[in-house]
Amino acid sequence: MTAPDQEPTTLSQIASLRATLAAETTPLPVRFRALFSLKHLARSHGAGTAESLAAIDAIAAGFASPSALLKHELAYCLGQTGNGAANAPLAAVLEDTGEDTMVRHEAAEALGALGDVASLGVLRRFRDRDGEEVVVTETCEIAVERIEWENGEGRKGERLRASDFASVDPAPPMPQEQGGKTVEELGKALLDTSLPLFKRYRAMFALRDLASPPDLPTAVPAVLALAKGFADPSALFRHEIAFVFGQLSHPASIPALTAALSNIEEASMVRHEAAEALGSLGDEEGVEETLKRFLHDKEAVVRESVIVALDMAEYERSNETEYALIPEVQGTA
Repeated sequence: MTAPDQEPTTLSQIASLRATLAAETTPLPVRFRALFSLKHLARSHGAGTAESLAAIDAIAAGFASPSALLKHELAYCLGQTGNGAANAPLAAVLEDTGEDTMVRHEAAEALGALGDVASLGVLRRFRDRDGEEVVVTETCEIAVERIEWENGEGRKGERLRASDFASVDPAPPMPQEQGGKTVEELGKALLDTSLPLFKRYRAMFALRDLASPPDLPTAVPAVLALAKGFADPSALFRHEIAFVFGQLSHPASIPALTAALSNIEEASMVRHEAAEALGSLGDEEGVEETLKRFLHDKEAVVRESVIVALDMAEYERSNETEYALIPEVQGTA
């Protein structure tokens, strides 16, 4: 099939996915799958193409939703596209002080992931803004350091361990040549609150990489070291631990994730991330039953996360090859 024949089909698919994402009557798990499909299309077509721009615009249009969980995920996906067209809508979300804090935090993190030095101004402004929410201040701090690292001379001399994960993370793993090679050393850096958050995040992602694949000798010790991060005073930090556990899908993380979700005094952004991480472990015994206990939680973001997590758990038990794509875009380049 020639390219001219393909283009209308792809743009038509994007329009269909946009309609699915925007429809408040559509079940949340289906909207999430539409979102992940749009992210795939935004990444798989070159930056500046009609398809990638349409996909970015479709994702950004979802910020009109009242669901903080969905908007948080929109921001994350925009940051993962590697597409500069996502910078403007993300900056607008960060600047909207009436928006949910969890969504603004994710927008700041996504700007860091995109790595554009032009975003440093808005990130520094909200990092230093009087009265700003701590989670936004901390995220902007990390995002600024990530962009400076990405565009600085320092990274050129760093030797990083190859990662099993394709995600663009808030911080790169700690370089191999800076000590911190063992689980014990990384665990100490992870919990050292005297260190900048960016460096502690680097230890976090180094531990993640030592826990994958799950049969590595360092895997269980690394998971247990990460779990200690749930005692950190920063809700942002605790939420990132839960996110990392979702990436790893290691059974050794189930007790810590269950405890985080079950703690009704815990910040909702941490509990929601713990629920979704448990969803990635949905084929493990008892996980589905744990999630169902929170289907009627008082926090909307937790309830919605459990719905999405149960959909993920169902996928884990199925023979589907890719959760992130819904049928109409499978096979797209």
